[in-house]
Amino acid sequence: MKHFKSITLLGLFSASLFISGCETLNQAGITLPPQGTGSTNPNTGGSGSGQTTGTITQAEATTGIKQALNNGLQQSIQTLSVKNGFLGDAAVKILMPEEARKVESALRAVGMNKLCDQFIASMNHAAESAVKEASTVFVNSLSKMTVNDAFNILLSGQQDAATNYFKKTTSSELTTKFSPIIQSAMGKNNVSTYWNQLTSAYNNLPLGNKIETDLTAYVTQRAIDGLFVKVADQELKIRKNIGGARNSGILDKVFGWVDKQ
Repeated sequence: MKHFKSITLLGLFSASLFISGCETLNQAGITLPPQGTGSTNPNTGGSGSGQTTGTITQAEATTGIKQALNNGLQQSIQTLSVKNGFLGDAAVKILMPEEARKVESALRAVGMNKLCDQFIASMNHAAESAVKEASTVFVNSLSKMTVNDAFNILLSGQQDAATNYFKKTTSSELTTKFSPIIQSAMGKNNVSTYWNQLTSAYNNLPLGNKIETDLTAYVTQRAIDGLFVKVADQELKIRKNIGGARNSGILDKVFGWVDKQ
């Protein structure tokens, strides 16, 4: 990344390189503060009380958004990777594949609740095993974030702008990372065994066609979807300062500045 030492952010906003990366800011008519004011020390700029000096630097903005995102990402991973992190949370719990819901309904109707519950639990435990691997993927994405990315995330006006940034920059790599882990975890958690029992029991009923689902792909995608649900929750907490989520000087300063825009 180039180091802009004496150019103001307003000047950068006018420059062609910055304009190409900040279309959202252009459209919103936002005037950015001068580059040369404010401290670049991430430990300054407030004490979590909502106070700001009124302006921030490029370095502060980038440091602030990266710190906020890292906090939210790590908290999301920690929340979901524990036992029942997925299974015990209705917002992210992995249910039967849509095309297999009729299997579940039919089997529960004939008293096979336990088998259905075991299968659902095994899918969720597989997801819990995989999600901790997201950390290295997110760190890699954060290391590539530019000043333009940081200001677009901060000033887009969207409460989930950071989450959407990560969806675009990490989904493919997360799928690659998660898939073999999910497959292995499903073996350890007897997912395939339960699935075969479920489909065999269903196919013995005089109801309909055989159900076929790529379970690895399904659980992998649902694990990623659940992870981003939690990332979005953490992002909102920091943007709204819910529960004192802006727990450092730089977060307080940067997001306090954003509040005023």
